[in-house]
Amino acid sequence: MILHDLSAGMHPRRVRIFLAEKGVSIERREVDAGGGANATQDFIRLNPLGKLPVLELNDGSAIAESLAICRYFEAMYPDPPLMGRTPREAADVEMWTLRMDHELSQMITLVFVHSSDFYRGRVEQIPEVANWARGRAIETMNWLDRELAGRRHIAGENYTLADIVAQCACVLGKAVGLRIPSDMTNLSRWFTEVTARPTARA
Repeated sequence: MILHDLSAGMHPRRVRIFLAEKGVSIERREVDAGGGANATQDFIRLNPLGKLPVLELNDGSAIAESLAICRYFEAMYPDPPLMGRTPREAADVEMWTLRMDHELSQMITLVFVHSSDFYRGRVEQIPEVANWARGRAIETMNWLDRELAGRRHIAGENYTLADIVAQCACVLGKAVGLRIPSDMTNLSRWFTEVTARPTARA
């Protein structure tokens, strides 16, 4: 297997942390997305959308989308569990993973796409979209801060894929001036804990 990777990318980082938590090591190939390597014919064969990460399997087929790749590895390497053990736990983790993806990760991504130098000239940047998404992200952080008053991690007491998605989003948030406000003590405590894990720099 080969993980086609982008070291600075938020979605590829999810997979690297997930694999590190599992103790699984596979071949990685860095893709120069800034230089357009993800738009070549060879890469488009793996993922027609031209996005990263992509997991190339031994038979030449490929799995794209970070959450789908994580689900594949959860089935291959169930311990330690990062997506729940029981049907109820799995549903809870999926619920919170989707919430973190839709309500936090996607909002911070919109801020990045519509305000960063990296995307200038690559896409039509709309400042109003960045401002709207920034506000939505802060609203989500406020909600999450309240939720974390009653538990250690996002989907419960255990560290799961939901935490990975949220922590990667918050790391990107720092790059676009969307840091967790200091008065959000529960969310700040959570972020300090998850980013102190040995796998956080994967």
